[in-house]
Amino acid sequence: MSDPFETYLVVVNDEEQYSIWPAERELPAGWQQVGEPGSREACLDHIEEVWTDMRPKSLREAMT
Repeated sequence: MSDPFETYLVVVNDEEQYSIWPAERELPAGWQQVGEPGSREACLDHIEEVWTDMRPKSLREAMT
């Protein structure tokens, strides 16, 4: 199955949770772009590298 979107963005929300988003679409409320646009695989690789703690920011802060 081919990917209907060629370029993606890495996006992050206020809880420092990451996702990818098609570059052609408007970002959803509460999310901002981080890094440069790229392929789906490149964006997922970037997230795997930088998102080392999956807990939401508020939970991490409450636990310290």
